[in-house]
Amino acid sequence: MYHNPVLLNESIEGLNINPDGVYVDVTFGGGGHSRAILKALENGHLFAFDQDNDALKNDLNDSRFTLINHNFRYIKNFLKLHGCTSVNGILADLGVSSHQFDIAERGFSTRFDAPLDMRMNQEAETTAADIINTYSEEDLRDLFYKYGELKNSNCFARNIIAKRQEAQIKTTTDLIDSISRCYPKNKRNKILAQVFQALRIEVNNEMNALKEMLEQSAEILIPGGRMVVISYHSLEDRLVKNFIKSGNFEGKIEKDFFGNVVNNIKSVTRKPLVPSEEEIETNSRARSAKLRIAEKI
Repeated sequence: MYHNPVLLNESIEGLNINPDGVYVDVTFGGGGHSRAILKALENGHLFAFDQDNDALKNDLNDSRFTLINHNFRYIKNFLKLHGCTSVNGILADLGVSSHQFDIAERGFSTRFDAPLDMRMNQEAETTAADIINTYSEEDLRDLFYKYGELKNSNCFARNIIAKRQEAQIKTTTDLIDSISRCYPKNKRNKILAQVFQALRIEVNNEMNALKEMLEQSAEILIPGGRMVVISYHSLEDRLVKNFIKSGNFEGKIEKDFFGNVVNNIKSVTRKPLVPSEEEIETNSRARSAKLRIAEKI
């Protein structure tokens, strides 16, 4: 089941849609945002990207719509293949879809005993199990610290190495059992979410893919075109915030000889938009969402 699209009205308003424009939904999923964009289009066209084969089942039967089964890090190349070099707006709803969390065998959720998979593109070679069973203690420690923001990442790495010396860690339950002594019981859900997040980001190379997509999006937007990005954790949000503010991922403001900021996009909202209490009540996935809007100068 694909759940309700997060911050739907705010996304559509943020795109400031021209009915005859060209738009891209780089995270198609269940197609909720795409359907809303199509409703606002007349003679325009919507391209959508999704690397997950499951999303292809939600293809929209509309001549104004093209679904591209690839990672959004290749946005520029694949749009070019479809004869498109500039667009009016781009929407990205980052993270894992509710559908991916709810299908046990995908291995994204701590709720199920399932294979340690976590690949968004099911044809990719490396699974979470490969990482857990082959990375060195040092690499695992760095991974949990950097992408899971876990301060005691040493403990996680050390216990995983000890466990896998007895037998391979193949399932989500194997992994959870191996690290159970690294956190207090009352923090279990929060800590496990951070561990699974770190692994998922590594499996799917999410941070690099996001950087590439943002840079290419800024290139292909027409002047006045909008980019709307919804993120769910601080690592993503920091990258998006810095890029909109400065045109780079460190957030360093660079100025030209005349003192003008060297950046071809600007922020439309002073602060990120967040879901209402009502939306969070009906859609728990929205809880940590932050929406930022940028406009091409």
